[in-house]
Amino acid sequence: MKKLLVLIAVAFLPLSATVFAQTNIIVNADQAEYKINEHIYGQFAEHLGRGIYGGIWVGPDSDIPNKEGYRTDVLEALQELDIPNVRWPGGCFADEYHWRDGIGPRDERPVRINTHWGMVEEDNSFGTHEFLRLAELLDTEPYISANVGSGTPSEMKDWIEYMTYDGDSDLANLRRENGREEPWDIKFFGIGNESWGCGGNMTADYYADLYRQFQTFAKNYSGNEIYKIASGWSDDRYDWTETLMREAGWMMDAISLHYYTIPGPGWGNKGPSTDFDVDMYYKGLKAAFLLDEFITEHSNRMDKYDPNKRVNLAVDEWGIWTDPLAGTNPGFLEQQNSMRDALIASISLDIMNSHADRVRLANIAQMVNVLQAMILTDDDEMVLTPTYHVFHMYKVHQNSMLLPSHSDTERFVREGDESVVRRFDIRRDEPGIPIISTTASEDEEGVLHFTVSNTHPTESQEVSIDIRGKNVSTIVRNSGRLLTASSVDAINTFDNTENVKPVAFNDAELEDGILTFEIPKHSVLVISVE
Repeated sequence: MKKLLVLIAVAFLPLSATVFAQTNIIVNADQAEYKINEHIYGQFAEHLGRGIYGGIWVGPDSDIPNKEGYRTDVLEALQELDIPNVRWPGGCFADEYHWRDGIGPRDERPVRINTHWGMVEEDNSFGTHEFLRLAELLDTEPYISANVGSGTPSEMKDWIEYMTYDGDSDLANLRRENGREEPWDIKFFGIGNESWGCGGNMTADYYADLYRQFQTFAKNYSGNEIYKIASGWSDDRYDWTETLMREAGWMMDAISLHYYTIPGPGWGNKGPSTDFDVDMYYKGLKAAFLLDEFITEHSNRMDKYDPNKRVNLAVDEWGIWTDPLAGTNPGFLEQQNSMRDALIASISLDIMNSHADRVRLANIAQMVNVLQAMILTDDDEMVLTPTYHVFHMYKVHQNSMLLPSHSDTERFVREGDESVVRRFDIRRDEPGIPIISTTASEDEEGVLHFTVSNTHPTESQEVSIDIRGKNVSTIVRNSGRLLTASSVDAINTFDNTENVKPVAFNDAELEDGILTFEIPKHSVLVISVE
């Protein structure tokens, strides 16, 4: 109790204070059991605001430098992330999208209304061929979301045949007429999106029956194998997951989970993405840590029907969602991206990595210009966000073995902690947030990688990592990189594109298998040893 009181007192020191605490982490490098699936690091590109048009796609006739219509600057930046998969065309947009609108000559495609996102005109110039070519340019797996809400099993079946059949059918020949001789390999296939809400306002029992029908017609052609993803709920709606697992679990490869970090009191007041105070920072991180609870509880329901964990949990929409930027179309979901958001990304990735036994697919929302984006654009200008840098730093964990670790980190507590997350009535008995969040992994070459985040807004932390079960003697040259900023609300802008960016970190020591370093306040570190 005395320790808790000390921590509470420390939390109310002025921001100029510097107090050092010690965190000890034990890593059992000889007890790895699960691989961190690369697909946890997936991206999401929905027809929403400027996510596609102006963000990724400008068309081959644009004055903005492009390759085949894709912005050159954005394309090259995304290629640096080693993206494993990209989800498209939605989101809510998927359940009003009819794939035939997006094929054929671009100037002959129909114009539709995007009723979900701003009631703007959708000219369908970015369709199936354009998306799958983007996937090729990024060397990534396409993740297609099919229209269940306003579509039919027949429409979905035809789309799969159009994309994947290599024979002499009318649909395969139509694909060839539209410029693609060889079929594409399509692995990830979502059958509906948020079917409990924008995808149809269905009940769990109704969607379970509909899923069973639709998945029957998700056929495998020409050796292509479809990985079927059912539409799960969000947050703490465990009843939906249990119903789907009971009624259709053996017919799916994964079920989705959506979770958005809301720093404000609720959906009607999500909080700003810029110029926020330490309390709003704290509430955002507190909400981010709830992802662990939701993954655990959904997975527990899945275990009842799938104890061997064959069915994956796909966290295919996640990230911070704030109020839209002033002066923008509120339906475009444009927000800035701060050092706080970088920490929310690192915390979320650490949590999903720690659940590598069940979580094997995830997609941050979204890739460009929407929500917690990797990249922001304005005409011909581009800026990389702090979240982009976190994804770049965390690449080391893709397909590496998760190393079990234990941390004795203290907790950062703010006044009013009992009410900071108003939407959920869980974990009220544990105030505060862990000051240190981490992932430890070992790659195929035997190199150990550590990502460590310090969530405290005012205090540096002394960290000691005790590496057990493997002899290590050297810090990998140039592996240390640190992402931090002058304040928790620091951002990159088009006038100052490198305000928040990683810098070299060479202040760690490795002796007798113990790695020690000081990590600054509100920062993310990656470092490797061998």
